Amino acid sequence: MYERSYYYLPMPDVSSFSAMATTSDGRLLRGEQTRRAILQRAADIASVEGLEGLSIGRLAAELGASKSGVFAHFGSKEELQLATVEAARERFVEAVVVPALKAPRGLRRLSALCDGWLAYAREPVFAGGCFFCAVDAEFNARPGRVRDALAVARRDWIGLFVTTIEGAQGLGEIDPGVDARQLTFELDAFLLAANTDALLYDDPVAYERASTAMRARLRSAASDPALVG
Repeated sequence: MYERSYYYLPMPDVSSFSAMATTSDGRLLRGEQTRRAILQRAADIASVEGLEGLSIGRLAAELGASKSGVFAHFGSKEELQLATVEAARERFVEAVVVPALKAPRGLRRLSALCDGWLAYAREPVFAGGCFFCAVDAEFNARPGRVRDALAVARRDWIGLFVTTIEGAQGLGEIDPGVDARQLTFELDAFLLAANTDALLYDDPVAYERASTAMRARLRSAASDPALVG
């Protein structure tokens, strides 16, 4: 039955299929561009006002789009929040992680992670400084899918710090007796304090203080302090 149907079908007009594919690809591309624009604006708003400050109506108004068009991309406020977290994570990785991974393994890569984070917050990549500092505080005591997504993002960041420190220990650049998780906790604390003070007090010098504190801590852990720079 299927073979008979196949042989009796007329040959398709290939040019029409090509036109349909081009039209389809164009629509998909425009749809993806619209989605990216929505999420970029959503992440900037959330970095200032939190994820609860997001609404499909507000984003539609700010971007000059229809509410139904924005809704079609997400379907609910929670899905919008989750997509915003993922988009913010991608921007963070591009700004901080990817450049740092180009540095040689060991202390230089660890320093690059610290410096990259400070540059990301100082620039800032998001309108309100570190996106995750803003929204983690908003959701850290609120169980649910958004909190879970934020926890995964933070766990991955902390895990990268720990792995980088352990790699430096494997190269003999950091004392093997140093607790990698404790050192991670301390370096991360300097970063978080810098972001808080710089925003709350409008004091960019906080980033310099954090940089000084991190380098002093790394020198104390390094087998050769000169490697820290």
